Amino acid sequence: MAYRKRVDKRLARKEKKYETEQLLKEKRSEEYEVLEEVFDKSTLMTIYEFLNKGIIDEIHGVVKAGKEARIYWGKDRDGKELAIKIFLTIAAEFKKGKLQYIEGDPRFKHVRRDTRLLVFAWALKEFKNLQLALKAKVKVPKPVAIKNNVLVMRFIGKNGNPAPELKESVPKNPEFIYNQLLEYIKRLYQKAELVHGDISEYNVMVWRGKPVLFDMAQAVLLSHPMATTFLKRDLQNLHRYFKKLGAKVSSTDEMYRRVTEDGET
Repeated sequence: MAYRKRVDKRLARKEKKYETEQLLKEKRSEEYEVLEEVFDKSTLMTIYEFLNKGIIDEIHGVVKAGKEARIYWGKDRDGKELAIKIFLTIAAEFKKGKLQYIEGDPRFKHVRRDTRLLVFAWALKEFKNLQLALKAKVKVPKPVAIKNNVLVMRFIGKNGNPAPELKESVPKNPEFIYNQLLEYIKRLYQKAELVHGDISEYNVMVWRGKPVLFDMAQAVLLSHPMATTFLKRDLQNLHRYFKKLGAKVSSTDEMYRRVTEDGET
């Protein structure tokens, strides 16, 4: 009886895999063929699941490609624009670059140090960090769905054109952007109990006159042993960039006090 149950389960898995592959073939387009060249079958199955559930309705070209992830532009069934972030499960430098953010974070306590599982946990961490940031009234891409190494978010931009990053476009009102970012850092710290850990002109977009933080996966809880170090580094980056633009900025010590103590920034 036990043997027959095992056989039945294996057959059911094979049938489901075959059905999924056939459905993927039906939905194939130039975009899907490109996806197939880059991602493994497990990732494609995850994308298909989102397509089947209506979370994603269209997938178009890459809007950003990095060593660890690629972001595709897409739409849901209502025509709302999506950013589909697919983390590469074979990124060679993943462990090396991310261990400082992973070690000491209780959310990784029970995750095996297998690169693939770490990537899945890293994607889930970004999803949860985005949720915490939104709850703290910090402007970030709104998370929509997460499974394995595929994170779906609202797209920041219009018609597939992403909002410019600070490094690409000097803001017309640098002092306002500076103060807004300092307020975001404070809200993250005091309301979400998070430190972004990698704030710079490379991780901030400006959309409709306001800054938007992105790349939230590395954000750590205040209980993380490196949280204070990461916070001070974020503030130093903020100070360096906006001082270079000629904005009126506080000292890093004053910024730290304003972020960590009660009161308005």
